[in-house]
Amino acid sequence: MTALQWKLVVDAADPHAQAAFWAQALGYLVEDNSALVERVLAAGQAPEEATIEIDGRRAWRDLIAVRHPDDPFDEATGIGAGRRLLFQRVPEAKTVKNRLHLDVHAAAGRREAETARLEALGARILRQVSEPGGTWTVLADPEGNEFCVQ
Repeated sequence: MTALQWKLVVDAADPHAQAAFWAQALGYLVEDNSALVERVLAAGQAPEEATIEIDGRRAWRDLIAVRHPDDPFDEATGIGAGRRLLFQRVPEAKTVKNRLHLDVHAAAGRREAETARLEALGARILRQVSEPGGTWTVLADPEGNEFCVQ
């Protein structure tokens, strides 16, 4: 069996703000889909209202992805073919604990410094955990999605 490619899709109130946070948090790149967006608009397959200008480039208003900088991507569309997070706008707010979350692994002895860096980007500490299996910090991203720093 061939391994499947995947992306993790995250519901968001502001997909572009979430993408900016997670790109900085993970050292990822915000995908540049402007060539694809321009092609779809020119073909009349989407309305102008479905787009937004970010950093001088056309993007989809309601979704944007971040990708690992070392992973391949399609130059014609900007869509990554590796490790990706896709943020999509949804109308409802987050109301309960995530059923799925990311664990971010800091270098040895750097958990506290990494946690402070993520706080400076807009995350907030929810709690510290110390169990026989390890120690980690639970944080929330700017929209309240939980993640852990180990």
